[in-house]
Amino acid sequence: MGPLSGLKIVEMAGIGPGPMTAMMLSDMGADVLRIERQTDSGLGIRRPEKYDLLLRGRKALALDLKNKASIEIVLDLIGRSDALIEGFRPGVMERLGLGPEICLERSPKLVFGRMTGWGQHGPLAQAAGHDLNYIALTGALNAIGRKGQLPAPPLNLLGDYAGGATYLAFGIVCAMMEAQRSGKGQVVDAAIVDGTAHLMTSIFGMHGAGMMSPRRGENVVDSGAFFYDIYECADGNLISIAPIEGKFYKELLERLGIEEADLPAQFDRAHWEAGRSVFADVIKSKSRDEWCTILEGTDVCFAPVLNLDEAPLHPHMKSRETFIEVNGVVQPAPAPRFSRTVPDRPSPPRKAENTSLAEALDGWMTAAEIEALRATGLTVQS
Repeated sequence: MGPLSGLKIVEMAGIGPGPMTAMMLSDMGADVLRIERQTDSGLGIRRPEKYDLLLRGRKALALDLKNKASIEIVLDLIGRSDALIEGFRPGVMERLGLGPEICLERSPKLVFGRMTGWGQHGPLAQAAGHDLNYIALTGALNAIGRKGQLPAPPLNLLGDYAGGATYLAFGIVCAMMEAQRSGKGQVVDAAIVDGTAHLMTSIFGMHGAGMMSPRRGENVVDSGAFFYDIYECADGNLISIAPIEGKFYKELLERLGIEEADLPAQFDRAHWEAGRSVFADVIKSKSRDEWCTILEGTDVCFAPVLNLDEAPLHPHMKSRETFIEVNGVVQPAPAPRFSRTVPDRPSPPRKAENTSLAEALDGWMTAAEIEALRATGLTVQS
């Protein structure tokens, strides 16, 4: 029974940030019903259902959205909900007959959450794109990577999920809180370019102050500084160190066995490469496990660089149950944590084809309404 328990949300099935938003809200206890198309759109990277983790924790109903009667069913469900999530190109929902004006007529307190890459308006609004394109336009991508190398794509974490899904989830919750006071719903226009740019606020501040070079790999937090970087150990494994503060930096030198006099001044950028060479030689002398014994849990700002198999097994992660197992699949647990309204463990991903009509609409319609819908033949579920 998480903090959003009791809230109902309709999710128009999509890819990437839309499902992530729905999962986040579902993880917190909201009852999210996903509306799938009856025909596979072929979008996204396909995987077996149990591994399609962004679909966890909620039910699905398949409808033919080209059928007016099916659209009426969606409008009926929207009329019973607190919020809607959609991630189509601008204008698609309107063409389906599910635009904000029509939906808000059905539910005046509805929060209409819209997820796009470029936004609902602007010269690029109708163009196709993916995470890499969106973060490229904000200045974020150009800033990520090593000196003399091309920018490094940060998976699709920065755009789709941080700048997109997280901001849409935040916007929906903000708008639902406001609707409780005003009794009025509204549209939330969450664009990945906007969210990613917002994440760069501190970076733009440092750039404006002349403290951040626009050239990647020359700054403190972009691998330019030898004391904020990744190093290879004797066994080929990696560790990360990040002691920016002076007292943490001095402790690291002590534990590495390096005399401060043998290094350039910590923030002397002209000699950072010399410092990197000293650090690299010392760290290469021991294995990752040996460095964990020496450095982990101290104030030197250290962590081993773990892969996807190793991360869930680390003692700290196991202690906090940061990763859980659902239906035999290891996956991140819901976050953040709550002291009183603790969310239930999420249920496994379920697509409409494997969900009965009664199960999908439980809590949304009465048994009689579900049977009436079944009789129409508009659904393909059992």
